[in-house]
Amino acid sequence: MEEETLVEEEAHAPEPEVAPTAGERLQAARRAKGVELSQIAAETRIPQRHLVAIENGDYSQLPSRTYAIGFARTYARVLELDERELLDQLRDELGDERDRHSTAPARFEPGDPARVPSRKLAWFGALAAVLLLVGGFAFYSTYFAPGLGPAPLQDDRAPAVADSAASTFATPAVGADAEVVFTSEMNDTWVKFYDASGESLFEAQMAEGESFTIPADAEGPQVWTGRPYAFAITVDGRSVPKLSEEDEILRDVPVTAEALLARADPETAPGDDSSASDVTVN
Repeated sequence: MEEETLVEEEAHAPEPEVAPTAGERLQAARRAKGVELSQIAAETRIPQRHLVAIENGDYSQLPSRTYAIGFARTYARVLELDERELLDQLRDELGDERDRHSTAPARFEPGDPARVPSRKLAWFGALAAVLLLVGGFAFYSTYFAPGLGPAPLQDDRAPAVADSAASTFATPAVGADAEVVFTSEMNDTWVKFYDASGESLFEAQMAEGESFTIPADAEGPQVWTGRPYAFAITVDGRSVPKLSEEDEILRDVPVTAEALLARADPETAPGDDSSASDVTVN
């Protein structure tokens, strides 16, 4: 009789509550802060489709297990979650118990801006290599093969070219109402264009080679993006400098023809009022 009672109690025992997955925890924290997924993608520079895959626990959509861990780490940092605890859970979900006991963090995981080499460092390395090659050539030509250098560009016996001739190559002026075109040079580049009143003109994850032309009747057009270096900009077909070569988030940057031409001509560039300000997710 007692055996039958125990069996009956076990049969009616409530099912254990299923704990939320790592992706569900990230999604719940994001919604609690009232942050859109597109904003997370813009700040972390992680493609939005990969963030969706993490929230849904569909890790097969990511390039590899390393990407899943790296993207989840960056996502957790933005939401101010306990990344160590969340990554332990994620590793369990990925079926690898060995990494859960490791205390040393990975030296490099994709999607973590803090661990990605900066653009400044890359440019510095390239400049150092060029200087090394130039110095080596100069040393060789001076001490081992003097006289092999290039001939002088100007013959002292020839009359000097008049300075006025340089005006022939002056860059033609471009009107302030000229056509402004932004062309993405990278895939999955999030950008938003809007006017002075805040009304959206264009917002998308632009593919490489995709272009957007600022409407001629837009009042005070501005741009918001996390990849200012990813856009080639032209004003009436004339290339102008990029918004920034830094890996940063720019917002409320004027993109009128006049403002962009002022960037191309430092002598007429406006003061500090034209500088863009970084934004963070609240």
